[in-house]
Amino acid sequence: MITAAAALTAVALFAAACGTGGTGARDEGPAHASAVAGAASPTPSPAGTYKRVDAVRLLKADPGVSAAVKKELKPCGGDDYPVDVSYGDLTGGARDDVVINVLTCTDAVGIGSYVYRDDSGAYKNVFRTEESPVYAEIDQGVLSVTKQVYRKGDPISSPSGEDVIPYRWKTGRFVQGKPVHTDYSGAVGGQPSPVPGN
Repeated sequence: MITAAAALTAVALFAAACGTGGTGARDEGPAHASAVAGAASPTPSPAGTYKRVDAVRLLKADPGVSAAVKKELKPCGGDDYPVDVSYGDLTGGARDDVVINVLTCTDAVGIGSYVYRDDSGAYKNVFRTEESPVYAEIDQGVLSVTKQVYRKGDPISSPSGEDVIPYRWKTGRFVQGKPVHTDYSGAVGGQPSPVPGN
C-alpha cells in the first residue's frame, strides 16, 4: 500500500513538472561559469596583448586594399559598417594580430580579408585576399581562410561547396598549408541531389 502511494505521488509530481509547457533547461539557456558554485571568474587577456583598432580607418589608410573594396566600405545603416574584426596571436608579436573581413551589405558576402600585425606601435598589413567570396578566421593560432565554391547556375545564397585553406606564420610571412575541400549536399536545405542515371 505504501509502495503504491509512493509510486502514485512520483507519477503526479512528474506529470506536474512536465505540464508546465516549458522545455526545461533550454528555457534559460546554458549556465554561465559565474553561476556555478565555486567557479572561477574568466581570466582576462594578458595585459599588453590586446589593442582594439578602428578597422575602417585602418583599411581606408592601407594602400594595399583595392579601390573596389574601399568603395564598398560604407555604412549599411546608421554607423554600422559591414566589417568583422577578430584579435588573436597569429604571428607571435608583442600584441595580438588583427583579422578584418569586409562584407557586402546586401547579402553579407565576404569581399576581402586582411591580417594586420603590430610593428612598433603601428599596424602593418601582412596578409590580404580579395578573391570574393572569402572569409578569414583565427583557428587555434592558424589563419583559416574559407572560400565558397560556386558552379554554373548556383545562386549567391547556395554555393556548391567550400575550400578551407590554413596559413601558418613562418620566417616573417604566412605560408599556405593543404586546403580542405567540402562539397555541400543538395538535399539539405534545398532540392534533393539528382539520382545518378536519371
